[in-house]
Parts: sequence; C-alpha cells; structure tokens
Amino acid sequence: MLTLRRSARVISQMLFWVPVAGFSLLLIYNTLPYFSFSKEFDFIEERSFLFQSNFYNSCFYIHIAAGALCIGTALIQFSKYILKRTKVIHRWSGKIYVFVVLFLGAPTGLYMSFFAKGSFWERALFLFMAGWWFTTTLYGLGTILKKNVLAHKIWMIRSYAMAMTAVTFRIYHLVFYLLDWDHLENYELSLWISVIGNMLFAEWIIYQKSRRYLQSFTI
Repeated sequence: MLTLRRSARVISQMLFWVPVAGFSLLLIYNTLPYFSFSKEFDFIEERSFLFQSNFYNSCFYIHIAAGALCIGTALIQFSKYILKRTKVIHRWSGKIYVFVVLFLGAPTGLYMSFFAKGSFWERALFLFMAGWWFTTTLYGLGTILKKNVLAHKIWMIRSYAMAMTAVTFRIYHLVFYLLDWDHLENYELSLWISVIGNMLFAEWIIYQKSRRYLQSFTI
C-alpha cells in the first residue's frame, strides 16, 4: 500500500515538474533573442516611445535577464535530490535567486509597472506583483536566517509562484489566442488568471505540505 502510494506521488510529481521545467526552459530560450538588442520585436515596437528612454531600456533588459535567471535557479531550489545530496548548490542558487529578485527583478518590475499595457487595473496588478514578489522573497530570506526551515519553504513557494507568472501568462495567452480572442482581452484575462491562479495554487501546495507535516506527528 505504501509502495503504491509512493509510486502515485512520484508520478504526480513528474506530471507537475516535467511541464514546469519544460515551459520554464522554453521561456529562457525565447528570452535570449532579445539580447541581440534588435528593436524588431513586437513588444519593443509597441512601446517604441518608452524605449527612447535609456533608463526604461536598461530596466527592460535587466528585468528579462533577472526573470530568466530566477526561473532557472528556482528549478534547482525545488529539487529534492540537490537539496539532500549537494546542499552547497542549493544555498548558492538560493543566494543568487534572492539577490536577483530583491535588487534587480522586483525593483525594475515595479518601475515598469507604471507603463504596463492595459488599464489602470492591469498596471495596479503589475505593481502588486512586483511588491508581492519582493515581500515573499524577503520573508523567505528572513526565515532561513532564523533557521525556520518550514516558514522558509512556505514563503519561497509563494515567491516562486509569482516568478512563474511569466510562464503561465504565456501559456494562457497562447490558449486564448488559439481560441481567437481579441488581443487586448486576451492579454488582460491571461494576466489576471495567471497571477490569481498561481497564488491560489501556491496556497493549495502549502496547505497540502502543511497537512502532511502535521500528519507525520500523529502516525
């Protein structure tokens, strides 16, 4: 019975992590062409007036590099194999993730949120995302410095969920594009579903892990 349950858990984890890793690596791969610094990308052409500012231009490239680096290092962070066998890699990748979020990814995201596409509410959502990403990561750092491993895991799951909105947004956007949704409606709906969906999914994972943790004391 225990073997069957363990096998089911391994399969479910693979069904989750294989697509996550695949889409994450695909996002990183799709980010690389931007560093040709060509202006012939739809995102840049739509905001050509913003890219005339050197500061916005710098923030954009810093932000996409930070996002790709965070998503890549986060995959290492949640590997149980690496955590158990080579904790040094876990610690160093964690330090890179925290530094990049707190000093590069979140601050540039915060600035760019004021110029985001969409209505006031989409810009407010981007503002919230940057603030929540910064806050969850900061709490994740603070809890591990206090040796509170359980709280550290909880806050880093929330941080990772926010980082992964860059991935889930593109998945939803592609699905709605194939359903022939209007471009702006597609953009706005994909953004809101991605952020709210990722946050709810993170809390569900935290609930499941917390329940298993408490059950370990009753067995």
